[in-house]
Amino acid sequence: MPKAMVIGGTHSGCGKTLVSLALMAALVRQGHVVQPFKVGPDFIDPGWHERVTGRPSHNLDGWMLGREEVVSLFHRYAGDADIAVIEGVMGLYDGASATEEEGSTAQVAKWLDADLALVVDARSMARSAAALVEGFVSFDRELRFSHVLFNRVGSANHVDLLTEAVHSRNLAGSPQVVCLGRDEKLQLPARHLGLVTVQDHQLPKDLLTAMADWIEDRLDLQGLLGREPRKSAPRQSEPAEAKTNVRIGVARDQAFCFYYHENLRLLHQAGAELVFFSPLEQESLPSGLGGLYFGGGYPELHAEALADNASLRAEIAAFSRAGGPVYAECGGFMYLMRSLRTEAGDMPMAGVFAMDCRMLDRRKSLGYRQVTTNKTSVLGSGSTTCRGHEFHYSEPVNLDPEARTLYEVQNRKGETMVPEGFVKHNTLGSYIHLHFAGNPSMAEAFVAASREFAGHA
Repeated sequence: MPKAMVIGGTHSGCGKTLVSLALMAALVRQGHVVQPFKVGPDFIDPGWHERVTGRPSHNLDGWMLGREEVVSLFHRYAGDADIAVIEGVMGLYDGASATEEEGSTAQVAKWLDADLALVVDARSMARSAAALVEGFVSFDRELRFSHVLFNRVGSANHVDLLTEAVHSRNLAGSPQVVCLGRDEKLQLPARHLGLVTVQDHQLPKDLLTAMADWIEDRLDLQGLLGREPRKSAPRQSEPAEAKTNVRIGVARDQAFCFYYHENLRLLHQAGAELVFFSPLEQESLPSGLGGLYFGGGYPELHAEALADNASLRAEIAAFSRAGGPVYAECGGFMYLMRSLRTEAGDMPMAGVFAMDCRMLDRRKSLGYRQVTTNKTSVLGSGSTTCRGHEFHYSEPVNLDPEARTLYEVQNRKGETMVPEGFVKHNTLGSYIHLHFAGNPSMAEAFVAASREFAGHA
């Protein structure tokens, strides 16, 4: 069982991602095998984790997956690591409810019996910071706070004030106080869905070095870990290799990069050979495909290049018209519409759905969703249920009269929402990102539909 360290925070923007990446970078530099995880549904932070550690980062979401699956995922991927670093989401106690811990970082920390480091933005605070920390520590006595990480500390005097203030409160567990100085060079770029993706912004080596130095100079990494690094990095444990019997094309490039690793693993486990292709770069679909999977991303930032690739757009539309199984989420769904309206004008897209998509200057939708299918589809029989998440700044300006809705949708409170999930031919497009680990039968059904189509193509 590896050491597990959860990086929680007082709120979004306090520095959790920077601290998590810096800790990962410092541990990797010392020769440790670090397995990253992310609490919540986010796609962007896990990409940065993987860039730093060299290992895929996996989402641990209590609301979407439940305790059994979260613990199972943790053991599946952390078993051969020296330490698991788990970046939290929002504030430590924030989740799917105002009164319960479901979906929160605190919930995952308790499920995994992990040490917890609380990140606090200490700008313009001294003794008040101790009151804030004491509130977090006393709010749930089941949590094991091992560290308080004050971020954006201004001076040596500020360090003394913060340290003395916290120590004077005799907090449960006597968490170690670590003060991380303010450094304007340690900035991660951001855009409307959060940080930019690693596909759009490479982490320079000097920034990685600076991040590792920043935390290594102040935090006792060896004491944190409790043992020396392994002599060599073991291979990550994997299940027995699945026997593949159908090829499924997966769009993956700068425009389409939001995928849960478990979704891809479950498709492969069900028998799919995943063939990655780029709608930005490749003019034709890979050969011999039985199905297509379009994840989310930022098609609006690459709309002109996607529009210019007319030959691939035509092939995708023809594949759909022929009855080929297609599953598209969020940005992938936008790409399957007739056009995408951006500041540069209306850009033609694949045209599977007779809908036009426009970008908004405000968020259109955000939140957890539970879907129940009302008919048989590429994701299985009717009454199939799965949980997921929705976050986008676009909307269709009209609906395809030939498309029917598949999903009966509820929000995190169980309230009924507008039906979603549009089906045309054998194509399903939706703004909701589903996590197949919550219902693996969906991955199995999509592979089965792809296999059947390939057998008759």
